[in-house]
Amino acid sequence: MPANRTYLTQDDVQKILNASNAHAKANQWAVTIAVVDDGGHLLGLMRQDNCATISTYISQEKARAAALGRRESKIYEDLIKGGRTAFLGATPVLHGVLEGGVNIVIDGHTIGAVGVSGVKSDQDAEIAKVGIAAL
Repeated sequence: MPANRTYLTQDDVQKILNASNAHAKANQWAVTIAVVDDGGHLLGLMRQDNCATISTYISQEKARAAALGRRESKIYEDLIKGGRTAFLGATPVLHGVLEGGVNIVIDGHTIGAVGVSGVKSDQDAEIAKVGIAAL
């Protein structure tokens, strides 16, 4: 019999998207927000008007990197900036190695992640954290 585990419901996903979207709008930031499960599979996506279409891809990859790595995507960016450029080729499944992906941790376990793209990376991460805080 499988153990009980916490997971993101569609209500959770909508709360995250709504809170993240409201924060971005309040700051006049045009972004795309992606929410994924713990396996990096897309559960929800919102692209604001006037946001570059490439942000749709980037936000999903940031979220996927945070979910699969069980940590914020900023850690990978910092590794690469610190000289570990070999890391770029070491992980063929992780393409979102920029700040802006934040894993969602409940009871010590990553249950998913939020990825944001469209403004400065630290602002992307801020938007993601506001969405997660809505849970």
